[in-house]
Amino acid sequence: MSKAGRPDQPSASDRFNEDRATTTVRGSQPDLVAGVAAIREVLATLRPKPGVYRMTDAKGDVLYVGKARALKNRVANYTQVDRLPQRLKRMVAQTRGMTIVTTNSEAEALLLEAQLIKRYRPPYNVLLRDDKSFPFILLRADHDFPRIQKHRGARRAKGNYYGPFASAGSVNTTINALQKLFLLRSCTDSFFSRRDRPCLLYQIKRCSAPCVGRIDEAGYRELVGEAKDFLGGKSGAVQAKLNAQMEEAAQALDFERAALLRDRLRAATFIQGSQAINAEGVGNADVFALAEKGGHVGIQAFFIRGGQNWGHRAFFPSHTEGLAVEEVFTAFLAQFYEDVPPPRTILVDRPLPEGELLAEALREAAGGKIDLSVPQRGDRRRLMDQARRNAVEALERRLAESGTKARINRELAEFLELPEVPQRIEVYDNSHIQGSSALGAMIVAGPEGFIKGQYRKWNIRQAQTNDDFGMMREVFGRRFARAQYEDPDRDGGMWPDLVLIDGGKGQMSAARDTLEEMGIEDVPLIAIAKGPHHGREGREVFHFPDGREKILPVNSPLLFHLQRLRDEVHRFAIGAHRDKRSRAITASPLDEIPGIGPARKRALLLHFGTASKVRAAALTDLQRAPGVSAAVAQAVYDFYHPNG
Repeated sequence: MSKAGRPDQPSASDRFNEDRATTTVRGSQPDLVAGVAAIREVLATLRPKPGVYRMTDAKGDVLYVGKARALKNRVANYTQVDRLPQRLKRMVAQTRGMTIVTTNSEAEALLLEAQLIKRYRPPYNVLLRDDKSFPFILLRADHDFPRIQKHRGARRAKGNYYGPFASAGSVNTTINALQKLFLLRSCTDSFFSRRDRPCLLYQIKRCSAPCVGRIDEAGYRELVGEAKDFLGGKSGAVQAKLNAQMEEAAQALDFERAALLRDRLRAATFIQGSQAINAEGVGNADVFALAEKGGHVGIQAFFIRGGQNWGHRAFFPSHTEGLAVEEVFTAFLAQFYEDVPPPRTILVDRPLPEGELLAEALREAAGGKIDLSVPQRGDRRRLMDQARRNAVEALERRLAESGTKARINRELAEFLELPEVPQRIEVYDNSHIQGSSALGAMIVAGPEGFIKGQYRKWNIRQAQTNDDFGMMREVFGRRFARAQYEDPDRDGGMWPDLVLIDGGKGQMSAARDTLEEMGIEDVPLIAIAKGPHHGREGREVFHFPDGREKILPVNSPLLFHLQRLRDEVHRFAIGAHRDKRSRAITASPLDEIPGIGPARKRALLLHFGTASKVRAAALTDLQRAPGVSAAVAQAVYDFYHPNG
């Protein structure tokens, strides 16, 4: 049986004899002998119990995570190096230690394996590239007038969650339509509590204004119930009810109410009409189809909830070379549902050898039995056929884009006179407004595109915040001092193969001199400056450390690629600067008082009105403020009156 996310050993069984596991390694490299010795040392203490194992190298970095029904038998396979494929021989040669965790069952081991793979991202495991959390629609239940909002991350808030959605854009579009359909509020509780007149959303008929009593609690509760029915799959009943109410209002000559109900019906039609995939009759299900070509794998996912399509996305797992597609598929699903709550129905386009085990492992997260199956007929089969077509098309687009990217990367290395195609490109920019809220920003790109999880920003501490060159020196000093400290041997992935700077000769000189002072002379530096005709032509000038300049033809694909890198760091820097400036604008003098959190700060401001009045208040006045204890009142008073 093929095991998900780990090597396939066709001749091994759960009763594998330990004596056979001691086969000598003839003609092996010294590293391979050392790796087998490290594995055998662990093997001597193992028992045939279910669990998870981690193989680590000499530095302690995780090479591979695997699970087993019988750990002793599984780990013994790695000592049979003559039977291992070349890929696993390389892994064994790097292995110098193992970490073992036993579990109560193989299903529990499968879940732990997926969790550890996502945490450590080992180079020999199948990896789900896109591990960004999916957005949901949250209809909160912790307020008399529940709020509808977009949600990512842990589901700690009390309420009803609907999704997952494929993208934040699809969530925002759906929420806008739902607001028109059900007139539910989307404002924060603090904004809600401060209103004394309706906001703009009420004027444009996207909220019922419960904040100022334009609808009572019972009426709002009815809207919430309709929203739950609609999102839960009862859209037809909700539309029929709205249609009946509209006709009733028209017959009563209440044309204003009839027009409002008509607009709500249109919003419902928009939501259903935006579903490009017909999922009627499917209920709640996730649909997955896999395509494979030339050793590359693409998996298309459709998310169906209440018979409505909540979006679709293509995934391209990495480290799939030499593995059976069923093995890749199972590993992908285990990692995918590490963060996404599974529905009761999961449809796949082919039988999976460990499908029953995966369904058992996901049962607790789903709150009941999981049906993991291959559809054979009807609506589900037609939906799967559509998913297959999408998977094939997505993979073909991916391969075409990869070919284009590879060509551009080769041209990049040639144009910028690099010894080889850069695997890690860092791009830098500064942002400030007349010296205020200054910061430096860095984005990272690789051969496959942007690596957003490694973006960084620095608040400017020492340089004059209106000195662009000084800011660049500070950013480079801090960035590469950390690299020298944490990765002195340059084998930890922290060092760039190319550094691009958004700027001209001055920025280039600042960065070059800073690195030379630190003894770093082998990091390629290029500055990108807009040329004299950039207002129309976009003819960027590329400045080299030795003072040379180069330009590219206006219609060059490489120029577009470099402009995109420059524009991305500019976007990131501007966004980070705006966030910092917004926090500075909304900051309060009360933030400086130790032990005063948001709730107590809000209580003081609501009672006194302004921070200056809090500062001028007597101790007895502070103690009378609602929600402020005697100890907190004393702390506030002592902060503003240190001498008593």
